[in-house]
Amino acid sequence: MNSYTVVELLGDGISSELSASVHAVAAQLPCSLSFVPVDLSDENRRRRGKALYAEAVALMKEHKVSIKYPTATTADSPNKILRDECDFAVIHRPVATIPGIENNFKQTIDIDVVRIATGGTYEDPGRRLGEDIAVSLRVIERRPSFCAARYAFELARQRGTHVVSASKYTIQQATDGLFEEVVAEVAKGYPKIPHRKELFDALLAGIIMKPEKYAVIVCPNEYGDFLSDSACGLIGSIGLGDSSSFAFDEAGDVSCAMFDPAGGTAPDIAGKDLCNPTAALLSLANLLRHVGEAEASRRLTGAVYSAIKDGRKTRDIGGELGTQAFTAEVLRRMRT
Repeated sequence: MNSYTVVELLGDGISSELSASVHAVAAQLPCSLSFVPVDLSDENRRRRGKALYAEAVALMKEHKVSIKYPTATTADSPNKILRDECDFAVIHRPVATIPGIENNFKQTIDIDVVRIATGGTYEDPGRRLGEDIAVSLRVIERRPSFCAARYAFELARQRGTHVVSASKYTIQQATDGLFEEVVAEVAKGYPKIPHRKELFDALLAGIIMKPEKYAVIVCPNEYGDFLSDSACGLIGSIGLGDSSSFAFDEAGDVSCAMFDPAGGTAPDIAGKDLCNPTAALLSLANLLRHVGEAEASRRLTGAVYSAIKDGRKTRDIGGELGTQAFTAEVLRRMRT
């Protein structure tokens, strides 16, 4: 049995219930996951400050793989601090239609949103110039653009599909122009993978009208953030999305990876056995695929999808099960 050490970043609200679901599933896997917990709850962050983040980052870099649960953004943003300290360059958000979930979008969507994890306007909070003008600085860098583009093409190669790069390159000619320039350079190394670029606003309309034309999409930071949340809305809930963040060494290999459900802390339902662990379990499945346990990943994903398809799902998506009962249903299907 293969063994892996996983840093477990605990958070706020429903974090403990999601962790319990992940641990229950991990105990039944054909590989061994040894969890190293780090308490990133708001209370502990206030108490320990920078020392806590230093400990978390050191463990994440040492063990290279981590899973994170929702954390409250209060005096600080754990997501941003971890992203900066771990030098995450790429965020991957897969979004696919899950049969059995009612939504307003009746077509099937299956896309992988790959975004630059840094830059854009997110690095600069902006400033006021007098009462009537406000400005912020938008930055696009070559290296994270390269990392995102190469990750996207490698993903498309694995999936046997194509890459679409999306930005506002006709308007933001300097920043988005550099991004598209880098993507085009990377594309030359993947001559068998079709690539096209689209304006981001046109891409949003295109996904709604003809979703089958889109598979792997790579874009700058804020565009990818908007797109992944919108796409989750199309499949029925932002709480169904999972996310992966990657840092790379000088050779271009992944040096640190973090997997997390994209939803929030949901304090209104915390401790009530009401939260939906789907995104946390899909995060675990992606973690398993990343470390090379492809069959375990496939089995877990299949169990989650089949449970939902058969109506054995949580209340937020039209079912009757609580968190623990849904987890038990997934475990039963994994065994059979």
